[in-house]
Amino acid sequence: MSYNDRKTKLEYGDFQTPSALAEMVCRKLVELNVNPTTIIEPTCGVGNFIQAATPSFPSAAKIIGVDINQNYLTQIRLNKHLFQDERCEIWHGDFFQFDWESLINPSTDRLLVLGNFPWVTNSKQGTVGSENLPKKNNFQNHKGLDAITGKSNFDISEWMLIQAVQWLQKRDAYLAMLCKTSTARKLLNYLHSQKLNLAECATYTIDAKKYFDANVDACLLFCKFDGNSQNYFCDVFSSLESSEFHRIGYHNNLLVKDIDVFSKLSHLYAVNSETKWRSGVKHDCSNVMEFRKIGNLFVNGFGESVELEETYLFPLLKGSDVAQNRINASDRYILITQKFIGESTENIKNLAPKTWKYLEQRQQYLDDRKSKIYQNSPRFAIFGVGDYTFKPWKIAIGGLYKKLEFRSIGEIADKPVVFDDTVYFLSFDDEEVARQTFELLNSPPAIKFYSSIVFWDEKRPLKSSVLNCLNLELLNSRFNVVPGSNKSGKEYN
Repeated sequence: MSYNDRKTKLEYGDFQTPSALAEMVCRKLVELNVNPTTIIEPTCGVGNFIQAATPSFPSAAKIIGVDINQNYLTQIRLNKHLFQDERCEIWHGDFFQFDWESLINPSTDRLLVLGNFPWVTNSKQGTVGSENLPKKNNFQNHKGLDAITGKSNFDISEWMLIQAVQWLQKRDAYLAMLCKTSTARKLLNYLHSQKLNLAECATYTIDAKKYFDANVDACLLFCKFDGNSQNYFCDVFSSLESSEFHRIGYHNNLLVKDIDVFSKLSHLYAVNSETKWRSGVKHDCSNVMEFRKIGNLFVNGFGESVELEETYLFPLLKGSDVAQNRINASDRYILITQKFIGESTENIKNLAPKTWKYLEQRQQYLDDRKSKIYQNSPRFAIFGVGDYTFKPWKIAIGGLYKKLEFRSIGEIADKPVVFDDTVYFLSFDDEEVARQTFELLNSPPAIKFYSSIVFWDEKRPLKSSVLNCLNLELLNSRFNVVPGSNKSGKEYN
């Protein structure tokens, strides 16, 4: 495949739905009593969904496919089977420029929007110079740092799904789209946050590796709409054939993985938690800021051996170290230039002149950091630091790993341990308080509580907003967790 072909495939998220899967999806929709009069596939590709829909929905008056790729539309028009069906219409159009309002008018009854939007992210599109993007805006309404850091990245399909559900408001209609499972939940979040109409919602897991050679968790997302329902839950099925499901839903604006299990432990939910999980240090320049200690020298990411004072150097544990329990020693060190966000870094010049000279000589790398959080900040600034960074005892967990395994961590080489920004942690001045909290977090009710709310298929399944949901004080009093026993004194379901 040529570079241009690969670029085009990536740019348009060009992974055609196999005919067998399109037929399975249509059979499931018939099983769910979906009976549309109009079917629209907004990114129809070579038309496999259209071909599956024509025999599946004989009462549909119109079956419309739209795509930006003229070559695909030519292939569809050469399909005599489809073009013998006078209900089928094929239109050329760019999703982001197409006049959907003229196609989907208020009189369009029992509308089904069907298909498979691109799974590529907007940041990936940017790396290939793609213009196949929606006009940029903060449509997810992120605030503060979230609006200018990683949370502003999104799947193109997420934006397209949001447009589709807008078409389907205040009418009897259906949405059936293949997408990443995490994208389906983001759509549910959007519907909930905007208080839009939703009558029913379900996801059916599909084997993305088998059908698309993609290592992601994916599903068929099915939504039913009507004129007034606001049912913000989703029934999760393990496959298109499965009849058993669990339900995700909301509690205090928190989307919960298993609402039935969570309801039995919902009294442990912390509305305003006094416990604050923090994320590790963010610096966005590991080659300059991180080192391996070899003898009395420190070797940076460029392979340069440098002589530095240890005043601003602290032992570093990464998410992989925490997840794999490599927590008692480390030859990694990190340069911590501030004790709190916004602190002037000028003191380094006097207290650690070798360190200051090192930073000045590599200032270009630090100045080239792309994130807006470093703009208008002191020279060599970092983020994710405070008094909690320098406390001697910590409980930590890796945010990227799909397991609930907390670690109790003390100092290394008589210095407090610092984590990278994939780690979440609590910090303590008192070792005994840290030990008791560690045992609380590993108690059965705590593990069951977290297990009911964590979505393990997410890229970062554990985050501070999730970890902060558990009321540790109430857990200790309600379940009488006995230090040293790792068991609760009460029965629970």
